[in-house]
Amino acid sequence: QVQFVESGGGLVQPGGSLRLSCTTSGFAFDSYAMYWYRQAPGKEREWVAGIISTGASADYDESVKGRFTVSRDNAKNTAYLQMNNLKPEDTAVYYCYTATIPSGPWGQGTQVTVSS
Repeated sequence: QVQFVESGGGLVQPGGSLRLSCTTSGFAFDSYAMYWYRQAPGKEREWVAGIISTGASADYDESVKGRFTVSRDNAKNTAYLQMNNLKPEDTAVYYCYTATIPSGPWGQGTQVTVSS
């Protein structure tokens, strides 16, 4: 079945970096765009970044543009989110997802905490 498994989160100081990974299975990864989302405590889940199926183009929310980079390795069925110059407001649980057919459940996410 369709699965998304996020990893790579942790506690980092402001200005630090983390690289998140999203390992997928159960669908034709190289046929789908992939998206990263995040949900901060007490807030709605929000879109962060997306990358098309070939990896040739990506887009970002204004709040992370210039600091985050999304990429993918279609041979490994894995997407990545490189996060640099992290800020306290980036603290959230981060998820990857795409609306496959048939659809699959969201993963557990990976916690990112930015704090001194």
